[in-house]
Amino acid sequence: MDFDAYAQTAADLVNTDLADLEALRDMLSREYWRDRATERDLTAFKRARKKLREVFEHGSTGQDEAAVEILNTLLETYPVQPRISGHPNKNWHMHVTGRGATVASEYLAGAVWGLSVWLCSYGGQRFGICADERCSKVYLDTSSNCCRRFCSERCATRSHVAAHRARKKEVAGAAAS
Repeated sequence: MDFDAYAQTAADLVNTDLADLEALRDMLSREYWRDRATERDLTAFKRARKKLREVFEHGSTGQDEAAVEILNTLLETYPVQPRISGHPNKNWHMHVTGRGATVASEYLAGAVWGLSVWLCSYGGQRFGICADERCSKVYLDTSSNCCRRFCSERCATRSHVAAHRARKKEVAGAAAS
């Protein structure tokens, strides 16, 4: 199982605006999830989204114990119940929930499990919240030296350009005085 990919689904959920059921369906990567998603799933996703954001906030500020407490509660709420799925003699793969699970249960069990494995493997310092003050997206720091500060290259560039312009304006203002 690709736990990093499951952890990324948690970050994707936190970064998604879940205004309505259509927004949830747009976020879901698998067609069979999109087709089965309900208003009840939307409610569960919104509740979990808030808690997962708290995990990123706690982890990124060195409060791993608080992040672990939330993750343990989420693991109880969305337990992993692994099963093998696929077609006879080919394409066997693992699912994280039992047959008939709701879309929310299936997605969130994987997301919470992946994020929990990520925390155990790398610690909370690898959870991040974008340093661009106009952005509030979260990310998983996969950099080799744990130095990532932005959710994307776009935010990094925008922030660096704004800082450069502010410095130029300050220098021009000082020169005019």
